[in-house]
Amino acid sequence: MNANDYLSPEEIKLLTKKNDWKGWWMVLKIWGSIAAIFTLLALFPNVFTILLALVLLGGRQLACAILMHDMSHRAVFKSARLNAFVGNWLGGYPVINDCVRYRPYHIKHHVNAGTAKDPDLSLTYGYPTTVMSFLRKVARDLAGITGVKTQLGVALINFGYIEYTASRTVHKIDQSNRSKWNVIKTGVNYYWQPLLANAMIWCILWLCGAGWVFLVWVMALFTTFNFSLRVRSIAEHSMVPDLEDAHRNTRTTYASWWEKLLFAPNNVNYHAEHHLLMTVPPYNLPKMHQIIKARGFYEQGVLAQNYWQIIKMAVSKKA
Repeated sequence: MNANDYLSPEEIKLLTKKNDWKGWWMVLKIWGSIAAIFTLLALFPNVFTILLALVLLGGRQLACAILMHDMSHRAVFKSARLNAFVGNWLGGYPVINDCVRYRPYHIKHHVNAGTAKDPDLSLTYGYPTTVMSFLRKVARDLAGITGVKTQLGVALINFGYIEYTASRTVHKIDQSNRSKWNVIKTGVNYYWQPLLANAMIWCILWLCGAGWVFLVWVMALFTTFNFSLRVRSIAEHSMVPDLEDAHRNTRTTYASWWEKLLFAPNNVNYHAEHHLLMTVPPYNLPKMHQIIKARGFYEQGVLAQNYWQIIKMAVSKKA
């Protein structure tokens, strides 16, 4: 299966065309919404707004991660350099990730999706599961246990103990010829930019008289971000008809406005379209969806009506 089965060369050219204005508008919506949440917290600090902000910021941090993902495909701006810069400083770094290292890792997922060589396979296996098993997973996410494990993994990556990964698959790096100085230097090299990006967020909040709001950003990174990431990952590749069939191993899920806030930023819910032609900018994916749907793609392809349907499928296993 390839894009030429459903799209003409002219349509592919139009769909893959980048528009810098649309790209900047996408970035502005992400960080404008983050600024609005910060403002709400600063003006009305109470238990309700903190809980609401935690939920929303987890979704917005997922939007930053998806922005990094889109930029790693160089699918937002015309300039590859601009994709890398924005993908890092407004995407990856704020959530302690790295667009440049993510790119070669993620390409392996596209080439090997659903196979034993898929580096993201550990994110999507194990579903459907029971209701209690799913609730335990969500509880670990919201309690920060998943976040702590994730950041420990990030530390091991950044200090050079394991290879870069965005999943639970781990490959150790031989340490026999490494000095302590090399370990420290490697860690500083990979950490200083994410830490600087987060320090800049804190500085802006502090200058606005609301430095404490940054704590909610950190709390979301350890809690609700992981829940949003879990649901998004399940929707894309879990519980599909055939893991190794490129037509049937990736799902597109329709999303309401609130589902877009929490689970489907930047049109990432059009995931079958993204796998069919990964260089299509995210702002062109809805148009691509309409074209290939009209031409019969979803007679075999996998389509869900909403994220609630995904969660119901994920917990459909009997105890």
